[in-house]
Amino acid sequence: MEKEKETIYFITGNNSKFKEIQKLFQKEDLSYELKQNTIKTTEIQASSIKEVAIFKLNSVRGKMNSSFFIEDAGFFVDVPLNGFPGVYSKFVLNTIGNKGILDLIKDYSDTKAHFKAVIVLYYQPNNEILIFEGVVEGRVAENIRGRGGFGFDPIFIPKEFPNRTFAELTVEEKNSVSHRGKAWRKLVRYLKEIR
Repeated sequence: MEKEKETIYFITGNNSKFKEIQKLFQKEDLSYELKQNTIKTTEIQASSIKEVAIFKLNSVRGKMNSSFFIEDAGFFVDVPLNGFPGVYSKFVLNTIGNKGILDLIKDYSDTKAHFKAVIVLYYQPNNEILIFEGVVEGRVAENIRGRGGFGFDPIFIPKEFPNRTFAELTVEEKNSVSHRGKAWRKLVRYLKEIR
């Protein structure tokens, strides 16, 4: 008799993020069923994405009766903005957007940047919290390009695809190199080991 799949929740109100992870999830032979939960988390301003993600997870831990994870990510323009917007990515996206970032760096030819994702898992059977991180290096494009993805995807060119932005890649191409994809693969390895 086949073992019943345990439900694991991805807590996010961002449907694009959920679809990206869901697509990755469906490719794996996991004994879990992935569901989205849009329960409100409490977000703090902190100096690292990891701190923000752990706080968000703990803000809903007592309200959940199953295993779940939270993912937080940031876009860091290393040169010339010293890592800005980083932990303020969502706020910056909602206020000045991609065009605002391009305006800030328009006089610079070197635009080194990276995305970082942190997935924090609360694994209920063991009552433990685990952290999985992923980073993708690249640069900021000269202009907004592409129709795919979300957030800062139209202005980020990953090293692995030096002529295309994240928004110009297929979901599969993006997931193969993205910060979220890298963190996700670490989570999958863990889930496969424990079941």
